[in-house]
Amino acid sequence: MRIDIWLWAVRLFKSRSVAASTLRSGKVRINGTVAKPASQVQVGDRVTWRDPLRGRIVVVRELLPKRVGAPLAVKAYDDQSPPVPTRQEREAVGVRERGAGRPTKKERRDIDKLRGRRR
Repeated sequence: MRIDIWLWAVRLFKSRSVAASTLRSGKVRINGTVAKPASQVQVGDRVTWRDPLRGRIVVVRELLPKRVGAPLAVKAYDDQSPPVPTRQEREAVGVRERGAGRPTKKERRDIDKLRGRRR
């Protein structure tokens, strides 16, 4: 089954076109490999991507060819994503004073470390 259809059918993306554009940008991975919209997904595959708030990790439990209601959609995948950070945690990450200018290399490293990015 196509990954863009599956992501839309289990309600992880609002529309199929949003899922396809995220896939085209190279942000979604299936078992560690960058996925395209037509990539095939199977039961047991691990699908990862980055949301604006957190990294998402889901394991495919069931293939759904059509969009279904939310209670059925939740049963089609196992969500292993970390919890959504609280507002205080989000505000504490990478906060710079307005008008402070471009961050130095050390400040960029510190910000990346706080956000959990590797460099």
